[in-house]
This record gives sequence, C-alpha cells and structure tokens, in this order.
Amino acid sequence: MESNLFSRFASLIREMSEAELADEIMQPQRLLLENAQAGRKRIEVAYAPFDHVNTDARVVIVGVTPGRQQMRNALLEARRCLRAGHSESQAMAAAKVFASFSGPMRTNLVAMLDSTGISRLLGVPSCGSLWNGDCNLVHFTSALRYPVLVDGKDYSGTPSMVSTPLLRRHLMKWFSAEASMLSQAIFVPLGPKVAEAIELATSEAGIDRNRILSGLPHPSGANAERIAFFLGRKARQDLSPKVEPDRLLAARAALEARVAALQG
Repeated sequence: MESNLFSRFASLIREMSEAELADEIMQPQRLLLENAQAGRKRIEVAYAPFDHVNTDARVVIVGVTPGRQQMRNALLEARRCLRAGHSESQAMAAAKVFASFSGPMRTNLVAMLDSTGISRLLGVPSCGSLWNGDCNLVHFTSALRYPVLVDGKDYSGTPSMVSTPLLRRHLMKWFSAEASMLSQAIFVPLGPKVAEAIELATSEAGIDRNRILSGLPHPSGANAERIAFFLGRKARQDLSPKVEPDRLLAARAALEARVAALQG
C-alpha cells in the first residue's frame, strides 16, 4: 500500500503560484482526492502535504483533520522547500512540522500537555519545544490525514468519521498504517471524537490501549471555556451549562493517572 501521496503532487505544488494555491485551498480541484454525499452533506477530501511520519517519535499528537489554515501553511512551506532545491523527503518533513497545529491552538495545546505531566514524561521542560529543538520526539498527525471539508467548511467531527463510509475508509487506510509504524510511542488524541476514532484504528494496528492518553479537550479556540476549566483558569460556578465539568474532571484524572503509570 502506498504510504503517502507527496510524490504524486510535488510537481504541481512546486509550479503553482501562491494565488493558485489559495484558490485550491478555497475550492479544491487539482488537489481534490475524493468527494461523496453523506445525507445532505457534501464531503471533500483534499491533498496537502501531511504525509511525513516520524517513526522515532515518543509521542503522537492526533487532531481531527488539518483545517484550511494548516493546509495553507503546509502547501506554502512545501512549495518554498521544493523551489529552494530541497528533496521531496525534506520538503515533506518540513511542511508537516511547520504546519501542524499552527495558529492559536498551539498555545492551548502546549498548556494542556504540560499541565497533565506529558512534558515530564518526555523529559522536556515544556512541550512547546516539540515544535523546535525537540521535534525529533513528536509525530503530529490527524485521525483524517488529509484535509476534509464538509459543505465547503472545515470538518469538525460531524458527520462521524467512524460511521461515514468515506471518512472511515480514510481513517483506516492512513491512520492505521501510521500507527503500525509507531508501535513504541504514546498517542494523545485531541477531543472525544478523535479518541473514539483512533481507538478503533489503533486496535487494527495492534497498539496497546494503555498507550492512548485520552482526555484532553480539543485545543481549538471554539473550545476556550472547556480549556480554561481543564487548566484551572475558570471556576466551576462561572461555567456555562455546555461545559460538563464533572466529565472534564474525570477525564483529566484518568489521563494524569495513565501518565503517572507510564512514568513508572
């Protein structure tokens, strides 16, 4: 089975102008991989260079799918590297690290990883270094490797990636293959929908469930209130009804216990 699609699209990415790439990001055509209807919703899967797998990683951080911002960053960085004469493998690796969890969500993610002891488990002062000097320790990925759009908008977990045929096919094809290459790493899914998906996919790859550290809210800015409570920055009495504090507290306690067990 092919492990990535970068070679198929490298020449196109190198040759397209920045304006052409912007058009593709808004409405994929030449970068469109697949599309389907799910009820009344139109699903599109587009290509962006998120293929690189760091097989030496000690931690795998798993999001839902790259959004348009991450897609743009990855495509532009891959284009820059290719035009500078870097090899396809170098361009693919650089694009992945540069674009993964870029934007405001990175700050939220680092704070949550550090607060639950994952930085100590990895032996780094802060997980912020995973994007810089300690990038050898981490593999950034998504349950759905390539960007998914639903009715032209970034996919956020609906319809279900477990029960929607097109999405489940991409989950099992790409994520299960990645997981089998990362048999010694710990996996950190971001949000309950990602946790459900990767528990399914990693079971196919024979991954020990004790190495799946579920419990973090997704670091998106849309989740700001849950993140603030998870980090102890907002009191229970100030929360809106949607937050479900008991569930968050239980998830955090279970995650901290699993991290402590892995530390031995």
